[in-house]
Amino acid sequence: MGILAFLILPVLVIGIAGIVYIYKRIMRLMSKSAVRNKVVVITDAVSGLGKECSRVFHSGGGRVVLCGNDWDKLEALQEALLDVADPSQTFSPKIVLLDLSDTGSIPEKAKEILESFGCVDVLINNSSLKVKGGALNVPLELDKKIMDANYFGPISLTKELLPPMIARHNGQIVLVNSIQGKLGLPFRAAYAASKHALQAFFDCLRAEFAEYGITVNTVSPTFIRSYHQMPEAGNWEASIWKFFFRKLAYGVHPVEVAEEVLYTVNRGSKEVMIGNPVSKAFVYLRTFFPEIFFAIVAAGISSQPITEEEQ
Repeated sequence: MGILAFLILPVLVIGIAGIVYIYKRIMRLMSKSAVRNKVVVITDAVSGLGKECSRVFHSGGGRVVLCGNDWDKLEALQEALLDVADPSQTFSPKIVLLDLSDTGSIPEKAKEILESFGCVDVLINNSSLKVKGGALNVPLELDKKIMDANYFGPISLTKELLPPMIARHNGQIVLVNSIQGKLGLPFRAAYAASKHALQAFFDCLRAEFAEYGITVNTVSPTFIRSYHQMPEAGNWEASIWKFFFRKLAYGVHPVEVAEEVLYTVNRGSKEVMIGNPVSKAFVYLRTFFPEIFFAIVAAGISSQPITEEEQ
């Protein structure tokens, strides 16, 4: 009996894993049909993740509005989507030149977005500006720039597009945030602060407007890597925080995140975290055992005097 149980157990595990995989694939296929005819606004559509979100929502039959701060790249993305799509099953994407760091221009751009298809069903707040550098080495002007692009820009656009959603008692806002909206890492102070602010704002928004039929979802990847980026071979004896957050959880691919965003829109999950289990565990470690978390993060930190800005 013991031998039989030993032989059956692997088959049972494989069978359960197969059922879970098939279930997830079916749900993802259903997610595509769920966005058909919906007006989906995607900010920073020309980024790696933005392009993949544009692809999955456009191929799913959504009426996509592509927003970004580079007109040539927006036109190239629009043409690429039209080239691979079935015109009988999809809508021609609209493009809007939008720089979220220029908050003064957002009211006019929001009107342009609303005029594209007459309404907005789903707003995907995707844009993100990053900076690497010590808290004292990053100039205050750069701190403000990060907050404009990552916080004030997205909430300004949200405030402009939210009233029509409330009037229709229908709307969905998806925030693509970061694990750094949950915890802060060394040499990312400005970026982490902006992501913490976003997390708090949209948590409040979710509670305030649920009664009006507004759904707010947060998707937080650990790190989003570029298409061809792979972990470095590097020195495993480097700082402990880099070991955990760069080596074991180097990042998720934009395709994976875009599919999760689509799945979240259909499923309506309030909060989703994507990444290696180790990184997820650190979020809980920060919550329940903060002293241990702070000790790990502080271990092996070396001085980084150079400030590097990344789009």
